[in-house]
Amino acid sequence: MIDRPLVERVAASTGLAPGEAARVVDDVLAWYRESVESYVVRRHGELRLRGQHNPEIFRAIAAELAERVVAAPSLTERQLRRIVYG
Repeated sequence: MIDRPLVERVAASTGLAPGEAARVVDDVLAWYRESVESYVVRRHGELRLRGQHNPEIFRAIAAELAERVVAAPSLTERQLRRIVYG
């Protein structure tokens, strides 16, 4: 469900056509709808590909989660590890 007032505001402030603004809004909302578990697993994989190790990865993910628009609960390294490895 698209938030019409938000789409109208994005269209007005960016000069995008309403259809383009709706796609942008939908994409941003989808980004923030990602579950904490999915986010942690995805970011862990991305950071591993960059050669980082778990202690620094889990610190980075914990910091990122605290900065999300709708902040995730504070998770310990153990909780983050359990999300990734079960």
